[in-house]
Amino acid sequence: MNVTAALTDHARAAPDRLALIVEDETLTYAQLEEAVSRLAAALCQEPAGGIALHLPNGLPLALLSLAAARAGREAQILDPDWPAEMVQRVLTIVRPARVFTVSPSVMGDRAVLVDPLAPVQRLGVSLTPPRPGAVPETDPGTAFYVGFTSGSTGEPKGYRRSHRSWLESFKGDAIEFGLGPSDVVLAPGTLTHSLFLYACMNGLHAGATVILSRRFKPTQVLRLITQHRATVLYGVPTQLTMLVEVAEERPQEPLSSLRWILSSGAKWVSEALPRLKVLAPHARFAEFYGASELSFVTVAKEGEAVPATSVGRAFPGVTITIRDEAGRVLPARQPGRVFVESPLVFMNYAYGGSGGCWRAGAAVSVGDVGFLDTDGFLHLVGRANRMIVSSGKNIYPEEIERVFERHPSLAAVAVLGLPDARRGERIVAMVALRDHSVTRSALIAHARQALPLFKVPRLYGVVPDWPLTRSGKADFEALRHAWHQGRYRALG
Repeated sequence: MNVTAALTDHARAAPDRLALIVEDETLTYAQLEEAVSRLAAALCQEPAGGIALHLPNGLPLALLSLAAARAGREAQILDPDWPAEMVQRVLTIVRPARVFTVSPSVMGDRAVLVDPLAPVQRLGVSLTPPRPGAVPETDPGTAFYVGFTSGSTGEPKGYRRSHRSWLESFKGDAIEFGLGPSDVVLAPGTLTHSLFLYACMNGLHAGATVILSRRFKPTQVLRLITQHRATVLYGVPTQLTMLVEVAEERPQEPLSSLRWILSSGAKWVSEALPRLKVLAPHARFAEFYGASELSFVTVAKEGEAVPATSVGRAFPGVTITIRDEAGRVLPARQPGRVFVESPLVFMNYAYGGSGGCWRAGAAVSVGDVGFLDTDGFLHLVGRANRMIVSSGKNIYPEEIERVFERHPSLAAVAVLGLPDARRGERIVAMVALRDHSVTRSALIAHARQALPLFKVPRLYGVVPDWPLTRSGKADFEALRHAWHQGRYRALG
């Protein structure tokens, strides 16, 4: 089965129902099915290989992603903000049959130059009606998508997903959230981020109306929710925080149509939930923990008595085990490496990824460390690739960040380990200030209330412009680089 198969059913059942809205462009399910079918038939005539999409966010990127999947090809979705050298490195490894791009710098024998604002008739391929059998049946075990991590810790990793992995995700999603034809789903982020590509495809699979925005603007997102009576909002914590802050600065009517707010990418600060509920009083909040390689691992839903320090219970179809370095399963409350067994996990790496995951039979780990409590809730201690070793002690930055996230004077915090001749690594907290009168001694005193002394940062760097990856997470490499260049002052 193909991840786009449900489009055909929806086009037959409700041809005039709106399927996609991208600013002033709209497609009904009948129009979307016709466009995807014709594009897929054209892509089937291309030489064997994937279809690379080096495009800005918008309707062409959405249509070509769907068409590549329908054609049984993998859509290799490249970040349009990458430097040209990185684009060429990735293309050399993934070797697509065609590259759809807006950039003449990546033009070559395989490239098709696309106008990002063009209608479907001008996407660079022949769009004659497909003949019967022009688009072959799809084995659900074949790849349909290559996504790339944001590269916040270096070179991005390209991960490959099968049709089956997302079809199984759609099933679990239906159990948890019950999306259907009456829903209006807003995905206000770039489709280069797997969360928003998933939101788009999951919404279409459910027969909902899906709204995409070319770029994230809080005021525009608030307007779109009100204008289209959106019922489901996907977002990362940074986006949700920005929406709340803008709504508080510019009072407006509550977003009464929302019934679900779904968050992924990082755990949101629980103290901020009441502010979100003022903005969307009828919405339930849920957040996911997962990874590019693992897809959904846990879900934490408002109203389910999830412990404050937990990232939730296993997503449907997912089995979680905690293992030691020898691969032995550990009992409840004993921390170790988090392993996941599920039909949702990725196939393999298409680019990079050396040492990116570990396997124990069918179970996969990306190196995160955590424990399961006696009720089956997963608690993360930290990510292995961020661990700091200072004076011989293992320190997880996330534990320290959680303490500072509760401080009212801080808007953002990221804890890094920087080289130190005596300790090996020194703990440094990079902070964005909400209250510029806060002092170093006040932050140290705050941390000492919750942390042992060896985990308390003594050095604080003040970050005036907080750097984010395209996925809305703190850009640790940018923070580290700017500190080494002396661009941040130390808090006194």
